[in-house]
Amino acid sequence: MAESGYESVICVKPEVHVYRIPPRATNRGYRAADWKLDQPSWSGRMRITAKGKIAYIKLEDKTSGELFAQAPVEQYPGISVESVTDSSRYFVVRIEDGNGRHAFIGVGFVDRGDSFDFNVALQDHFKWVRQEGELAKQAQSGENAGPKLDLGFKEGQTIKINIGNIKKKEDKTSKSRPAGSGFLPPPPGGKGIGVIPPPASQPPGLIEPPVSQPPQTSTSDVLFDLSPPAPSSSGTDMWGDFAAAPSSAPGQTPQTPNWVQF
Repeated sequence: MAESGYESVICVKPEVHVYRIPPRATNRGYRAADWKLDQPSWSGRMRITAKGKIAYIKLEDKTSGELFAQAPVEQYPGISVESVTDSSRYFVVRIEDGNGRHAFIGVGFVDRGDSFDFNVALQDHFKWVRQEGELAKQAQSGENAGPKLDLGFKEGQTIKINIGNIKKKEDKTSKSRPAGSGFLPPPPGGKGIGVIPPPASQPPGLIEPPVSQPPQTSTSDVLFDLSPPAPSSSGTDMWGDFAAAPSSAPGQTPQTPNWVQF
């Protein structure tokens, strides 16, 4: 994979300390307790950038941004960055001046979370580098495997698709569907349901006369008929003249006419 000319920033820490470390006498590793932790040689900020496969640890001035030292990292973990054996906040970094000279310095973080971010930033970058390398190998192996299978249509080539079964399925569906579609047929010989018209409205102010009912005959009316008899054809009054009826004298009980019978 060709090295890209674009440089990206992957981590920035505002405060780090740089220490002079004594040469390592044995292979047992570096110890931060051997450094003068209360007397750092330099303090500033750290900025980690990535350019292609290589990550750069840059120590810069907090105010002016002037570069103090730079450490190119091609592999992590590796010789460019090593952890100490007695703390998680201190590392040994291999710096270079660009003329082939290099030196080992101690770098320490004030906060433990800053050291964690420093470690994760380097791990993520080189994880991405490994994935890019695997994808490049797969692409190269696919190109060398042989010619790709061409599944496209040639000029003038056609295909035939038989869709005859669709019509049969449609016929079966139409036969199985009920004819009424959810509605019941009218009864044989029956007429359509008519609508009874509302009664004609009467003009205001007109009162309909009551309907006369036939007289009801009871048993008492049959036994005691007090209605006067029908007048005879001769015109004479069968009941007599009321004026001719004898009046009762004073002190006597009035007599009931003989035409009233119970």
